[in-house]
Amino acid sequence: MPPANRRPDITFQAPPIDPFPPPARLATRLTPQGERILRAGHPWLFDGAVESVKGEGRPGDLAIVFDRKKDRFLGVGLYDPASPIRVRVLHQGSPARIDGAWFNEKLQAARKLRLPLLKKNTNGYRLVHGENDGLPGLVVDVYAGVAVVKLYSPVWFPWLAELLPLIQRAAKADTVVLRLARVVTPVGDWTDGAVLAGELTDPEVVFREHNLQFVAHVADGHKTGFFLDHRHNRKRVGELSQGQDVLDVFSYAGGFTVHALAGGAYRVLSLDISEPALELARRNVALNFGPDPRHEVVIGDAFQELERIAKRKEEFGIVVVDPPSFAKREKEVRGALDAYRRINTLAVPLVKPGGILLAASCSARVSAEDFFATVEKVLKRSGRPYALLERTYHDVDHPVGFPEGAYLKAGYYRLE
Repeated sequence: MPPANRRPDITFQAPPIDPFPPPARLATRLTPQGERILRAGHPWLFDGAVESVKGEGRPGDLAIVFDRKKDRFLGVGLYDPASPIRVRVLHQGSPARIDGAWFNEKLQAARKLRLPLLKKNTNGYRLVHGENDGLPGLVVDVYAGVAVVKLYSPVWFPWLAELLPLIQRAAKADTVVLRLARVVTPVGDWTDGAVLAGELTDPEVVFREHNLQFVAHVADGHKTGFFLDHRHNRKRVGELSQGQDVLDVFSYAGGFTVHALAGGAYRVLSLDISEPALELARRNVALNFGPDPRHEVVIGDAFQELERIAKRKEEFGIVVVDPPSFAKREKEVRGALDAYRRINTLAVPLVKPGGILLAASCSARVSAEDFFATVEKVLKRSGRPYALLERTYHDVDHPVGFPEGAYLKAGYYRLE
């Protein structure tokens, strides 16, 4: 396959798919604690929860779990002999046959859940949200008819040939692009950015979000090419931005920026440490408004730049603080909470009287309770009266089906 830095004037066509051997069925027994975890509906069975597996097993084989005492069916999942998550659970309870019909039912149920969103001038959305849609380790995002399949585990490789036409049907997509998480090793032609079905005339796909246009780098961008989860918060910021100066901290591709400008903001300042990200923000602004003098960018470390802005005594009607994840592991939670405290402490003085602070977190390891408590402690220490306007979580296409699936949280605070 071509390298990731592809030219947009080249068409990429899907290679022929060489099927894997049919997945084996592995009789599996769990520890007593593992059985309790499975019966509770959790989608992950770690290695310590697996007592025995009959056969060596390859990634993607079906682990059929039987009751320790009565030898009855308990559940079935995808087996990964090399991962700490040894079994990614597909089904538990009554016996089920895992085949194309089963997968199609899951995909169609996922599509049905998203239908209200698709009626809102939006054609960029998440069709499959992994574990939360009953397909652990598999994400499917759709951008204007291009489906991007991201694998977070190799267990899905043996099932891709069967899944592809089902995904195309559910997504109404002619083209399917494969993306791989860092922990997933490419197999043959199935590399990160490979085209699995149809053809990709341009790896930069323009899609709509509430009637605004954005670019998704589907072949080599972050995640699947764009961050879709804050869609509802971006729209809300747009609704609040009429006549306001807006500061978009950690702006990345300018999602909040574009919505603020569309909502009638007087001025929007996009702040990010990445120059390529800010160039993408400029492009997204230009897609919707052409060259817009209301839009300014600042390249730099957010902590340092907020101090500089404060020294200039600038104030904004809306300040959006949406940093990347500060805690990818449990041991990083304390440091993450301190980072949230510091960045919001710097942001509060920049909110003009009567203005709004939007404080957000995408760190799954940081609970909503701890995050909101940290932000509100900052507000209390500032001495400024404040009112909580609302708290928001996941948009409809990012459902939450188990505790670890909840990661996004945002609070809107009006400061006096």
